[in-house]
Amino acid sequence: MATEATTKFPESDLRPIPQPPDFHPAIIVPAQNTTLKFWQLMVAGSIAGSVEHMAMFPVDTVKTHMQALRSCPIKPIGIRQAFRSIIKTDGPSALYRGIWAMGLGAGPAHAVYFSFYEVSKKFLSGGNPNNSAAHAISGVFATISSDAVFTPMDMVKQRLQIGNGTYKGVWDCIKRVTREEGFGAFYASYRTTVLMNAPFTAVHFTTYEAVKRGLREMLPEHAVGVEDEEGWLIYATAGAAAGGLAAAVTTPLDVVKTQLQCQGVCGCDRFKSSSISDVFRTIVKKDGYRGLARGWLPRMLFHAPAAAICWSTYETVKSFFQDLNGEANAA
Repeated sequence: MATEATTKFPESDLRPIPQPPDFHPAIIVPAQNTTLKFWQLMVAGSIAGSVEHMAMFPVDTVKTHMQALRSCPIKPIGIRQAFRSIIKTDGPSALYRGIWAMGLGAGPAHAVYFSFYEVSKKFLSGGNPNNSAAHAISGVFATISSDAVFTPMDMVKQRLQIGNGTYKGVWDCIKRVTREEGFGAFYASYRTTVLMNAPFTAVHFTTYEAVKRGLREMLPEHAVGVEDEEGWLIYATAGAAAGGLAAAVTTPLDVVKTQLQCQGVCGCDRFKSSSISDVFRTIVKKDGYRGLARGWLPRMLFHAPAAAICWSTYETVKSFFQDLNGEANAA
């Protein structure tokens, strides 16, 4: 009688080999979706920029009042003092004076800002989504383009913020500045704005992409899209970190920009030229080096939550368009 030569292995021998703790096959930083059309990027940027600036406008008003250089010697002023002074002098509505100028400028400027960034990043990254140099250079290209659109309305906005009744509204300000100072007055701070925003956006976009990538690796199950709370928080947290850091390092140039845009309004100094070095010297002479840091705290308090709002809104609208395009392609 034949004997069965069947070998039975213990059940434990058939168990899968456990992977080491640092083996995470699911952690893949998703590549950028390239299916979005240029106009969709512009719409997403426009919505994000408008929501950001309108939501944070009162904080921007306080910062502008703190940075405006008056003819008389300046005493140190904090956020609470500036806030109380605005409320006491002009009432709560003064916190929103100039918001329509912001609305007219922020939408188109951010449409240019984000669309140029996305196109430049795609071209310069060479298929590497973690290319920090490409992010920084793309941010500089984006700000040079968007500042050309935004600077005139930003000047109108700041004059209305501190004007105390000097102008009746947006169109009155535009007409009077054109008649009394010429068209060049709308771009008096353009060089300073670009010099400020170039390093601002370089730091901002590089920090945003790096923090977003780090958070995605920490939370791989929430790395794609903004469908859940954690996915949305990735964009908000990365945006807040990027906005706060970039705002802190560029405050001196923001002070110079405010000086140039508000010169001659409501007692503010008027400069003989729009030279950045001349304005720097004037500020240091009248207020010391601390004058170059005026408004740094409200500036950070503005840009950190503003960037969180802006990036989370932008990524949400992008996700909506990506889903829409996917459904159209599947149909």
